[in-house]
Amino acid sequence: MLSTKYDFDREISRQGTQATKWTHLHRGRDPRQWEHTDRFFGEDRILPMWVADMDFASPQPVVDALVARAAHGIYGYTTTTDTYYAAVVSWMDRRQGWQVEPEWICTTPGVVPALNMLVRTFVSPGDKVLVQRPVYYPFFGAIRNNGAQLVSNSLVYENGGYRMDFADLEEKTRDPQLKMIILCSPHNPVGRVWTPDELLRLGEICIKNQVLIVSDEIHGDLILKGHVFTPFAGLGQDFAQHCIVCTAPSKTFNLAGLHTSNIIIPNSQLRASYKKTLESNALMGVGPFGAVALEAAYNYGEEWFDQLIEYIQGNLDYMEGYVSRHIPQIRLVRPEGTYLVWLDCRGLGLDKWELKELMLEKAGVFLDEGFIFGPEGEGFERVNIACPRSILAEALERIRSAIDAL
Repeated sequence: MLSTKYDFDREISRQGTQATKWTHLHRGRDPRQWEHTDRFFGEDRILPMWVADMDFASPQPVVDALVARAAHGIYGYTTTTDTYYAAVVSWMDRRQGWQVEPEWICTTPGVVPALNMLVRTFVSPGDKVLVQRPVYYPFFGAIRNNGAQLVSNSLVYENGGYRMDFADLEEKTRDPQLKMIILCSPHNPVGRVWTPDELLRLGEICIKNQVLIVSDEIHGDLILKGHVFTPFAGLGQDFAQHCIVCTAPSKTFNLAGLHTSNIIIPNSQLRASYKKTLESNALMGVGPFGAVALEAAYNYGEEWFDQLIEYIQGNLDYMEGYVSRHIPQIRLVRPEGTYLVWLDCRGLGLDKWELKELMLEKAGVFLDEGFIFGPEGEGFERVNIACPRSILAEALERIRSAIDAL
């Protein structure tokens, strides 16, 4: 098979594709008010570097498979097949060293819907779920939407990086009302790839206190140079029996709009309970395009993915160098995984709304404000660098100019 060199430098217009990232803009202080705008396009475009989808075309084998499926002309009810499960199992084994049994896999239309249903299944209204803020903010909705209380075992920020607070975790997991932890691994937004020792310690604490571990590993493939990802269920049999792992090809191959994820549950009793919730919400089957894309991506997308990681690494190195030379007021928290970069902007001396105005209105760059990840994120910004380097360079120049004008 001939190798393909992918061009990640090419800017691809997403105008007319109903892309949330490029056609919706959040202004002001009301989180419910979004503008549908064309200001993202043209000479005065706003650069959207917020939501975690990439501005790169998916692997060519995925595109070819989707085109062939569309050409068939019949898009009826679709089910998973042996080839679907084999693609998932093979990818997890090759890329993460984790042996998954096909029967462990439960399909869902996305990890966020799955998290809502997991809380609904395993946590009674009024009981508690723990997260590690600053963390992916849809975790908060999954907890509160289902009548549970949110508890934070907040990460500790020191010496330019983050670590878990195990003493606080020990204390909070002793609460008999605490039923679940939602672990973000790798961590979004701070970019930590947890070490086996960190995961073992967290697992031991949670298992001792009968706290179910839900590990969101949607970024588990996106590991940067010098780091190794450890699937939580791969730590050993006891850990596998006390956890539920959330995975998807969506971040890895830029397939989020196809709404296909796999919730992997080694424990048969936990799996049976979760499947009852899926059935009660009539969530059976998969979409025809999601199923086709997953198989093509996991079976034939590895060459593209390896090139992607190299390109993102280059973007990160470029950004780190630029920020250190030209924007010393901002401190970049170097990620170990994901394509998301956490910026410590507290050196600018702005409050959270002034910082948002600076980035959006003055610089014309739409980022995710740190405070939406929890109060621990105030004064920070999250930047999506999965874009052509020309867009990243333009965004950094705009931010520098806006700060210089202060």
